[in-house]
Amino acid sequence: MPKRQLPDVRALSQLMRFERPDLNGRRRRLAAALTIGDLRSIAQRRTPKAAFDYTDGSAEDELSLARARQAFSDVEFHPSILRDVSTVDTRTQILGGTSSLPFGIAPTGFTRLMQTEGEIAGAAAAGAAGIPFTLSTLGTSTIEDVRAANPSGRNWFQLYVMRQREISFGLVERAAEAGFDTLMFTVDTPIAGARLRDKRNGFSIPPRLTLGTIVNALPRPWWWFDFLTTPPLEFASLSSTGGTVGDLLDAAMDPSVVFDDLATIRKLWRGRLVVKGVQNVEDAKRLADLGVDGILLSNHGGRQLDRAPVPFHLLPKVVREVGRDTEVMVDTGIMSGADIVACLALGAKFTLVGRAYLYGLMAGGRQGVDRAIEILSSQIVRTMKLLEVTSIAELGPNHVTQLQRLTPIVP
Repeated sequence: MPKRQLPDVRALSQLMRFERPDLNGRRRRLAAALTIGDLRSIAQRRTPKAAFDYTDGSAEDELSLARARQAFSDVEFHPSILRDVSTVDTRTQILGGTSSLPFGIAPTGFTRLMQTEGEIAGAAAAGAAGIPFTLSTLGTSTIEDVRAANPSGRNWFQLYVMRQREISFGLVERAAEAGFDTLMFTVDTPIAGARLRDKRNGFSIPPRLTLGTIVNALPRPWWWFDFLTTPPLEFASLSSTGGTVGDLLDAAMDPSVVFDDLATIRKLWRGRLVVKGVQNVEDAKRLADLGVDGILLSNHGGRQLDRAPVPFHLLPKVVREVGRDTEVMVDTGIMSGADIVACLALGAKFTLVGRAYLYGLMAGGRQGVDRAIEILSSQIVRTMKLLEVTSIAELGPNHVTQLQRLTPIVP
């Protein structure tokens, strides 16, 4: 039996030290978030249902998004041993420049509807972290304002070729004048996908007040206060709004866009050119032959064609075919730094995160975006150290196995 003694008051006092409570509610909430999933939970509590579902949802039965996330869950890592990983280098070269981390912020439309700081918070946080920020054609901040928020960082512009071509071409010129270094030509949106959550919620641009939205807003007065006391939404490419997001996209997007339009864009843009929305090997090969600088494997976050190919599954095949000729990037379904490391190991030069950044934005504005980047960065570093690699260049297919649940039936 251990020898008993009276408690040592000095030792007890060491155990009884209480942390000083943080009276800043936002800072306290964000500090408690340990994963992107935690940020999502905070965002859902603090954002009206229609705006949250617009961000969180995807098309039809949402199978594309679910499968993309499942693909990352079905990853087996293969660590090495007995290597010095006291320090790791997360920097990488992408599209002619450096990024401090192997991911950037993806283009998202209508961002100030999710949280009023919108793209400005994203651009400023990206600049502070040393990673690229991508502004959407359907963004709610101007090209010039994003440049002002991230004056010394890397800004990219995502382009839709719209029915009124002069609008799209004018945006290309403005992005060039503002010093944006990369144009991301999106090719998977001839029409809008069937985003059923938006239809069921009656989500419109601008938001409409209905009995349902008022009831939903009652426990979230801060969102409406921010929305009503900040400047009205302005769209770089839409002169008039009204109706659901799908209605706006169908009215603006041009379903007749073809490869000849890529040649036109190439003549207008002197910087790096990436094609976003590639979903098969044949198209990737044709684009590489045409000399594009980058290919972004993406199914638009599952928001266009449901049951679309999983970009992460497609990645090794595309890298094998065109990886020597063009820089292959990937998005859709990324919710952790481990997901990013898996992409890099299978040959991706870079990744983009959309919802992960938006959950942070909705959870806490600029501070929430900083926290999302911090979470992903720490997960990348930890995963690399546990794999026992010290740089992005050391990652390879030997570190990852894709465990596939959906096996194609060969006819």
